[in-house]
Amino acid sequence: MPESIRIGSHRDLVGRERHPVIRRALLVLLLAVPVLALLGAFGQRALESHASGPAATLTLSSPKSIRGGLLFQSKVTVDAQRRLAQPKLVLSPGFLDGLTVNTIEPNASQELSRNGSLVLEYGAIPAGQRLVVWIQYQVNPTTVGRQTQRLELDDGLAPIVTITRKLTSFP
Repeated sequence: MPESIRIGSHRDLVGRERHPVIRRALLVLLLAVPVLALLGAFGQRALESHASGPAATLTLSSPKSIRGGLLFQSKVTVDAQRRLAQPKLVLSPGFLDGLTVNTIEPNASQELSRNGSLVLEYGAIPAGQRLVVWIQYQVNPTTVGRQTQRLELDDGLAPIVTITRKLTSFP
């Protein structure tokens, strides 16, 4: 046996009885993060937010927590109670900051900017009809923190309903 090996401390772990337990606990903690991510604890589950007014009902189905690199979809549904002549969806900067918009379907007839917000203008929606808009995103890897998302439905320049919520980005 080499002289540098001491049976008591190297084989029998005398004085180091807790070291394997500590290493195993740290390994379990390290493995817990990806397992929780796979179970959806850090985003990906779409949650619905609703707002109603006399002219229309607005529904946003989108995750409230996301993580860097994630691909996800937001679904905006407008149910018209009366005819909307110039429906516009106004997305605050919270829908765009740190996110890459891959596509918006159906395409808006016009895309405008209003005080830093993205305005998507669509054709008239008759009473009792529905407009569904899908927006596909990818989260920029450096996006971390909370931001406020404000979605507003306008008819022309008149606001009809608004949904405000928080979006949390994990690293």
